[in-house]
Amino acid sequence: MKTRERIIHISLDLFNRFGEPNVTTLQIADELDISPGNLYYHYKNKTEILHELFARFEQQMLELLDVPNVEISIEDQWLFLHLIFERIAEYRFFYKDLVNILQRYERIRPRFKKILHKKTEASLTICSSLRDQEILIGTSEELEALCNNIVLTITYWPSFDLIRHPADAQDIDLSHGVYQVMSLVAPYLRDGERQALMTMSREYLT
Repeated sequence: MKTRERIIHISLDLFNRFGEPNVTTLQIADELDISPGNLYYHYKNKTEILHELFARFEQQMLELLDVPNVEISIEDQWLFLHLIFERIAEYRFFYKDLVNILQRYERIRPRFKKILHKKTEASLTICSSLRDQEILIGTSEELEALCNNIVLTITYWPSFDLIRHPADAQDIDLSHGVYQVMSLVAPYLRDGERQALMTMSREYLT
């Protein structure tokens, strides 16, 4: 692995473990066993490292959130949510300190807002597909509120999980995060699909 890539890899690990505000470039260089000068040759400061990490996260998320207009099943929605939570877990330091990071790094703020918008669009595409198939029942206003709640839960699940289980701060409970989102969808499903979802949930959480 080239030095530039090693810097990104180690920075992500340190940010996730200790929180981005608590990590310095000197600590990153020490963890890599390189001189600070060598690190500054590749990245002038921590801001450049964070922007590079966000760019990678942004690309992966936008690709995942590009949901096609096709028939989508409950299983597809579950998989979609699992993949989203996996990406969030990989870059969890953003979400665990979201407000602080967006205040301190203004260039990231509009780009993260775009990700939020894409999350809502993707959720609407999925729920609209389920409604078109008469799997999900709800008015347009109810679907909009449901999708906003889905995005809210996805975005703030890492912080909620951290407060609830501080001893497990290095991990995010992906399974229960996905389940929590699907539990928002369940009341709008037909009886058969709701029962199937309950069965899927029990198998997923064990």
